[in-house]
Amino acid sequence: MTEISASLVKTLREMTGLGMMECKKALAEAGGDLKKAEALLRIRSGAKASKAAARVAAEGIIAAYLAPDARCGALVELNCETDFVAKNEDFVAFGARLARLAVEHAPADAAALAALDDVEAQRQALVQRIGENIAIRRLARMQTPAQLALYVHGGRIGVLVEYEGAPEVGKDVAMHIAFARPPYLSAAQVPAEVVAREREILAARAREAGKPEAIAAKMVEGGLAKFLAETTLLGQPFVKDDKVSVGRMLEAKRARVLDYRFLVLGEGIEKKASDFAADVMAAASAGR
Repeated sequence: MTEISASLVKTLREMTGLGMMECKKALAEAGGDLKKAEALLRIRSGAKASKAAARVAAEGIIAAYLAPDARCGALVELNCETDFVAKNEDFVAFGARLARLAVEHAPADAAALAALDDVEAQRQALVQRIGENIAIRRLARMQTPAQLALYVHGGRIGVLVEYEGAPEVGKDVAMHIAFARPPYLSAAQVPAEVVAREREILAARAREAGKPEAIAAKMVEGGLAKFLAETTLLGQPFVKDDKVSVGRMLEAKRARVLDYRFLVLGEGIEKKASDFAADVMAAASAGR
């Protein structure tokens, strides 16, 4: 049997980014031939990457980048399977690179971002090294002649705000959005069908309560006003001072929010529920 030196294993690890034991085993099978061992690992790692792609990637990070002039910014949702990998330095660095590429190249969506430069090759290499499915899921990019504020909360919520005014106002609004997650900027942006549906619900409640028509009409209008305040950024109570709305705070600061985007990690992904005890029993049965 060919003796495999530590230096040869180290060289193969540097070439492939894979684990020591995998590299040593591949070298042994290849009779110490470095190129053959590398080919073996690429074949196997490719298979591993394909298998990993079938698993749910609901953890990860919201990576962000803001151009130095604060006029262009991007948020990228990069998913993996476990919170442990989400903290991996290489994974985080890959996310940071994606966000910067999104600003520099203006891809239309996550698929276009994945098609840039050597992004897919780097993603595959990361999958092979880490052993988990990694997916570039969503992209939010903003560019403006005004200015942008960026806020990322714990790597799990990212916000970009297009605004006019003092920088601290933009940051405060971004923090508020991360906390309250308003679906609309103002009442004027709420779709007519959404308003109509809410009005129908409120009217049905009033009828169920047996209120007179005039009172029911007032209840509907009051309920609708509350709904619009709760679902719009400008109508919500400001997180730093709930005695005033975000709109009133902006008026006092002589500032204005033009638009915003936010991404929440894993939003919309269905995680598979796991029964730990059942998993342990199944593993024990399989090992008999």
